[in-house]
Amino acid sequence: MVRERTERAKRRILSRVRKQRLKYITILPSLITLLNGICGFAAIVFASKMSTSGASELSFQNHQITPFAASCYMIFIAMIADMLDGHIARISQSTSSFGGQLDSLCDIISFGLAPAFLMLKVLEHKLGGIDPFGGLLGRFIWLTAAIYIGCSAIRLARFNVENEEDEAAHMSFLGLPIPAAAGVIASLVLLDQHLLDGLQVNGSWFYTGMHNVIVFSLPFVALGAAVLMIGRIRYPHIVNQYLRGRKPFAYLIGTIAFLYLSIFIREVAMAVLFSIFALSGPCKWFYYRVINKKHRSASITTANS
Repeated sequence: MVRERTERAKRRILSRVRKQRLKYITILPSLITLLNGICGFAAIVFASKMSTSGASELSFQNHQITPFAASCYMIFIAMIADMLDGHIARISQSTSSFGGQLDSLCDIISFGLAPAFLMLKVLEHKLGGIDPFGGLLGRFIWLTAAIYIGCSAIRLARFNVENEEDEAAHMSFLGLPIPAAAGVIASLVLLDQHLLDGLQVNGSWFYTGMHNVIVFSLPFVALGAAVLMIGRIRYPHIVNQYLRGRKPFAYLIGTIAFLYLSIFIREVAMAVLFSIFALSGPCKWFYYRVINKKHRSASITTANS
């Protein structure tokens, strides 16, 4: 009897395992998600091509850009793919757990590993090589990259656990979204490459100072982004709050202005917009939890007196 019960239990377990086998997937959203991960891998490859001795350039349709700039653009293309895959899956009504897991695996490459590696290579190029165990600065930079990658993985795992199936109902995120964190780092690096072009032309002290400020602030920016990712500060869902449904006419004007700035002064615009979005969460939290709370308590005290 005991042996028969054991065999029946084994058969039930095996039947459950067979039912959980993946048989079908949606092709188009999965391909776009894979494009996200491939762009992240390309960003790592491009960043590794910048040697510490010289600034080799890449040629794209007669346009010369540095490998660091190409790495940043790959991260931005990965962001576009990350936005499109879920949107296409919802339109075709083909959202699945497989798509969500695949998206997270690609996100950790494009928005976790790629920005951290890019930051390391930028500082390595600036300092002429970083020994992770030879000095305090090298240890700090490598530890910063490791913390950023770890917090990125925690952010994605927490999002998978707490995520609702109907993403169209999401109006905000708990913690800084990982694409926005990667965008802060990539946009600052892209702005730095733009400043280097101006530095080579006129050699102004302004370009030199801004270049040094951006490069040496990257580890602290990465640490701040890592803390915001795993924090519980709310950030708005840009698409669902500002672009979906009917909005006032001023939203259209703002969108056109954003597109204009992104096209004609994209390096400055991206750095400013990503930085404002990342800082908006702590600023709102500080205002509502500290300043507004003090005003309310003061008004209550005045009313009682």
